[in-house]
Amino acid sequence: MTLKFGTDGVRGVAGTELTSELVTSLGRAAARVLDGGTFLVGRDTRVSGPGIQAALSAGLTAEGVDVVDLGVVPTPAVAAASAERGLPAAMISASHNPYTDNGVKFFAAGGRKLSDAVEERLEALLGAPPSGASVGRLSVEPEATAAYERRLLAAMNGRRLEGLHVVLDCANGAASTVGPEAFREAGARVEVIHDAPDGININAGCGSTHPQDLQRAVVEAGADAGLAFDGDADRVLAVDGAGRLVDGDHMMAICAIDMHAEGRLTDATVVVTVMTNLGFRLAMAERGITVVETQVGDRYVLEALEDGKWSLGGEQSGHVIFRDLATTGDGLLTGLLLLDAVHRAGRPLADLAAEAMTQLPQVLVNVRVADRAAVGQARAIKDEVAAVEAELGDHGRVLLRPSGTEPVVRVMVEAPSQQQAEQAAERLAAAVEAASTP
Repeated sequence: MTLKFGTDGVRGVAGTELTSELVTSLGRAAARVLDGGTFLVGRDTRVSGPGIQAALSAGLTAEGVDVVDLGVVPTPAVAAASAERGLPAAMISASHNPYTDNGVKFFAAGGRKLSDAVEERLEALLGAPPSGASVGRLSVEPEATAAYERRLLAAMNGRRLEGLHVVLDCANGAASTVGPEAFREAGARVEVIHDAPDGININAGCGSTHPQDLQRAVVEAGADAGLAFDGDADRVLAVDGAGRLVDGDHMMAICAIDMHAEGRLTDATVVVTVMTNLGFRLAMAERGITVVETQVGDRYVLEALEDGKWSLGGEQSGHVIFRDLATTGDGLLTGLLLLDAVHRAGRPLADLAAEAMTQLPQVLVNVRVADRAAVGQARAIKDEVAAVEAELGDHGRVLLRPSGTEPVVRVMVEAPSQQQAEQAAERLAAAVEAASTP
């Protein structure tokens, strides 16, 4: 029985890669490693969700652990319940992936994602014989969504979004009910698209990975802004009134500047990943805000936030973490706080985004290689990287990152112009290809 944790839990094609047998064994392992006596489990809207949830619950209860079924809820709602009750939890979701995929995201008691060491212990216990523990109980709790919505609104500290007109793209996922309700309760005028999940339309041409419908809808409605969530609502991208995309870097920049001005940005520090645009770093430096960098993955951002006791971090993809308010990325919370900043500023989102940072052109090229590790040690590649970095100076950036799952090296270049970025990326890609050719 094989399984490997990625940057955000376990994922695979439901029924073939992520089988009931594998998930049941994973539940048994989780009961032993994360045992809190009771386990919270939620899911998104995928057609395979109930079956995967049943398999996980079967493994957990077989080891004597009680399971509380939270139903269809956003991932951050599961994390919030885990934090409030001090219980381990799991979310059945493949996030932004198509409906054919599914996955399991675990949270340790307290709502934090698992460390690499804990995930390795889970992997090692897969297929282990039953422990012979007594059988646990399964119960259903329909109030999880309402409790999560109350937590979202409490984060506004009584402030309202009166007068703001917003369009929400719920990706036919877990935000389809709670998202519109929360924003309406906050006072916004809300229109909604892609909020009719049928089990197979989650993320299908919609949501944060396909925001084109939202961009059109915002312009057609004359709305002030739009928000596109992914299937499990732990990430969000925004759209301004002209239909232009506002990505995670811009959202973090707006929030960091706003929090810094109000004295809420702990140590004037924000945590980002290596993929965050250089324009963000330059903008923060101009405002006296320190940027701490981690590897790709929101759990690494959270680890850095916890270690430094800082308050804000996230990824370009729209995973944004407000550590004082949540234990994981939360698309609905991020959207509310972003629009709160817009409302208090009394100015359009487009203006705040433009002032917050200037995004440098970024080019990403994937190069297939035979040995990812060996490529990073090649002298010819190191020399070419050094040459490109010298040419770009402080106005550009180079990143070579081996894929964690594919025989690929990702070449990323940022430069003052698109042409410069493309030319530099082509040079580096050619160097990687040459070095990897026998």
